[in-house]
Amino acid sequence: MEKIRVYGGQRVNGSVQISGAKNSALPLLTASILSEEGLTLRNVPPLSDVSTMLSLLETLGVECSVSSNKDYSETVICKTDSINNFTAPYAIVKKMRASILVLGPLLARYGHCSVSLPGGCAIGVRPIDLHLKGLKAMGAQVDLRDGYVYAEAKSGLKGAEFEFPISTVTGTENLLMAAVMADGETVLKNAAREPEIVDLANCLIKMGAKIEGQGTSEIRVVGVPRLHRAEHSVLVDRIEAGTYAIAAAITKGQVDLIGGDFRKLLPTFIEKMEECSLIFEDIPNGLRAKYAGEIRPIDFRTAPFPDFPTDLQAQTMALLCLASGRSVIDETVWENRFMHVAELARMGANISVSGSQATVHGVDHLVGAPVMATDLRASFSLVLAGLAAEGDTVVDRVYHLDRGYCFAEKKLADCGVRVDRIK
Repeated sequence: MEKIRVYGGQRVNGSVQISGAKNSALPLLTASILSEEGLTLRNVPPLSDVSTMLSLLETLGVECSVSSNKDYSETVICKTDSINNFTAPYAIVKKMRASILVLGPLLARYGHCSVSLPGGCAIGVRPIDLHLKGLKAMGAQVDLRDGYVYAEAKSGLKGAEFEFPISTVTGTENLLMAAVMADGETVLKNAAREPEIVDLANCLIKMGAKIEGQGTSEIRVVGVPRLHRAEHSVLVDRIEAGTYAIAAAITKGQVDLIGGDFRKLLPTFIEKMEECSLIFEDIPNGLRAKYAGEIRPIDFRTAPFPDFPTDLQAQTMALLCLASGRSVIDETVWENRFMHVAELARMGANISVSGSQATVHGVDHLVGAPVMATDLRASFSLVLAGLAAEGDTVVDRVYHLDRGYCFAEKKLADCGVRVDRIK
């Protein structure tokens, strides 16, 4: 199993080309199922989660052609006129929760499918009951047995009004894709507002879908009989951008984040980082993040967009370990997303957890240690802590990192920072 050695006391100073968003690429890949003419996606991040999704699509009969580009991205051409399998197997789906996103498109285009219950990071229960309730509201018959979801709509899906009791990104994405070919109008209320959902809707519109309200809490979809071929560029990854901004802060450095409008994509995060430790400057096609001279304690609460992203909680906690005082973090999205606390404590952090709240008491310094990644975002939080620590840190189970950060060692090297991948 591979590990990463992080050499402490380094300073981030340089420029990073931010890749396409994993959380956008995965639903976009499943959207290819909706059209028999296929879909071409550009700016796809070369990640293990993307490879898993491509394997799943190929299992269904989608022909996927992948070519590498020079900017840390790939172009994927999905040929979808020969889909002949309607079962998403446990062997693949167990690796990644986003696999459930084939459910809506398969049901919309073919009227039946079976999908294994999903896996992924161990950061909470993350049920799919809202996906299933929404599909039932659209006329699907759904049965759970033997670890699989069996769904059928013999006469096709019907437009319906469905209100999510809580915000769910994948739930919104699944029902959005199911609705684009349903008979009549579908209204999704209390829909998630994340930029990745807007990106999916924009791609579907290019394919011929009729959608209004994406980016708001109410999305309206008028079903069409079929979708056609399209080309689309994957949205830039706001979580990767935020992670490298924190890298600049924790190492007292500076980084240029290239590739998108990050003020629009990370409004609350940027506000909190300005309060904590960073100065942001607009640059052509990006944003510069500069260390502000000290790391001040802050309190924040994770919540759905546009609030503070839960996917930046672990990285921010690593930064706050070196703040000059006490910080309080309320994690309201996932109930088990503090597993990295024990690993940071091995490096000298002073953190206490009570329920969904973590209190971080800043320390003078962290010390390098052998640590273990517990989930995707926690993996990079340990790399960040290691960069600022005294001595070296070895991060185990870095396959978590490879699920969401492409070419991390190369991108850090672009900023003058050395980390080594070791066996």
